[in-house]
Formats: sequence, C-alpha cells, structure tokens
Amino acid sequence: MAVEPSGGRGSSKSGEGRGLLSLVATPIGNLGDITLRALETLRAVDAIACEDTRVTAKLLARHGIERPLIAYHEHNARRMEPLLVRRMAEGARIALVSDAGTPLLSDPGEGLVRAAIAAGIPVTALPGPSAALAALSLSGLPAERFLFAGFPPARSGERRRFLAGLATVPATLIFYEAPHRLAESLADMAAVFGARQAAIARELTKLHEEVRRGGLDDLARETGEGEAPRGELVVVVAPPGEAAEEGEGPDLDAVLRDALARLSLRDAVAEASAITGLPRKEVYARALELQKEAP
Repeated sequence: MAVEPSGGRGSSKSGEGRGLLSLVATPIGNLGDITLRALETLRAVDAIACEDTRVTAKLLARHGIERPLIAYHEHNARRMEPLLVRRMAEGARIALVSDAGTPLLSDPGEGLVRAAIAAGIPVTALPGPSAALAALSLSGLPAERFLFAGFPPARSGERRRFLAGLATVPATLIFYEAPHRLAESLADMAAVFGARQAAIARELTKLHEEVRRGGLDDLARETGEGEAPRGELVVVVAPPGEAAEEGEGPDLDAVLRDALARLSLRDAVAEASAITGLPRKEVYARALELQKEAP
C-alpha cells in the first residue's frame, strides 16, 4: 500500500527519485496500541531503522510483518545517518522507530531527520503512543501548556542546576527518570521547585500501570522509604502557582545548608543562587552568616 508523506506527494518506489523517511510511533507497553497506519507503513517500507532490532522484531512478528531491520542507536547514529540518507536519496523508503513510543523523544533520530531534510528527502510523522503525553493526561495537572524536559542529569549538583533553569517556566513540566534515581531526583525537585503538586506514572499501558499523585515532598519521602520502583517512569510537575508568584519559593537557608554540606563555599553559593534565583552577592552574604552560626 502506498504511503502518503505530508504535503500530499506520493511515496517513492525503491530506485525511483527521492525516497521517504517515516517517523513511526510504536507501543509503549501494550502491543495493541499500534495504529493501522503504522502497520501499513511498516509493511510498505524498504527497511526499518530501529534502536534494538530484537525489540522491533518482536513487534513485527506479532503482526506478521517481515522487513529488513537496520540498527540505528546513539552509539552508531553518526556513522549510520549518511548511509541511510544515501539509500533514501536513491529512492528507498525508510521507517524510523524507537523501542517504545514516539521517535526522537529522548531517543536517537534528530540527526537523521535533519540530514534527510537537508538532502531534500520528504519526512513524515505517524503519530501514536507517547509516555510523556499519556502521563500528562493521567496526572490531573494543567495540560494546556507543558514542557517536556527529558531525563534530568544523573548527578545531584548538575540536576539541581538543570532544574533551577526550569523553576520559573510557566508550564507543567514532564520528565523521564530511571528507577534507581527516582528518590534522589524527587528530593532535588522538592528542594528546587518547593511545594508543588506532582504525579509519578509507572509502567503506562502495561499490566502493572500505576500513577501516584501528591506533593513533591511527600512523593520524595515515600519513594525514599520504599524499594526502588521497577519499570518505565514519567514524572509530571505542576507549574509555579500562587506561592511562587508571592515569593514563597525554595527556602534559601535550607538550600544553602544542603549545598554547604556537599560543596565548597563558592560552588554552594553558585548552586543556591541558581536554585533560588537570588543574586549571588545576597546568597554569599547569607552563606557566610550560616557558616558563623554553625557549631
């Protein structure tokens, strides 16, 4: 079946003019969530570029599809992109899929899309499952304006500076996080964002789907006291509310004490300034006072 790229132009047959790059969303858990159009496209393309050929092979086997698979992931992306673009320039139709969800969202693909566009190759997207959007829908938090921020940095100091850059964004924030880092990440979010509502979505569309809702402090404490959760995780955080607008954000003394216990004076001041949004001069003066008060 012919696949129509955006703009109404028909897809090229292999060896005839420009090819086509199709960005195909795949299930995030429940294999029944794949769309009819995605199945038609996967059957029609000349090859499928995928993160893990074993994962994609299982999906194709479920639906009786046999197409050549090409490994395309973060470790070989720069090498594979010119090869894939060359094939499409010769007329090949290539589908790009991630292991789960919509391609490019915290997954490889940006370089391939840019290279295809630069080469004049049509690119089309087949919308479908997305863990970020599913979690936002289930969170109960404002959905009219949101920011997908991907995975926060793994180290606490870098993570807090990363979060501080998002603290004043007037939108609901969406993060992906690894199970073994969830407790520390939530604690940092509570320290940086203050008293905001949040939701943790786990194993979406799967048998053990779970959504926990509450304040960041409570969620951080509960997560820290229990065993590390299993499965894929999405954290959704409410936008700044009235408390932030009234200046009741992160407590400077609390942020400074935590930072001074881990960092040098200079680095602690830099981190606290980034988190609170206060001038470094003011933060430095308060840090000196706290050091004098310490036993």
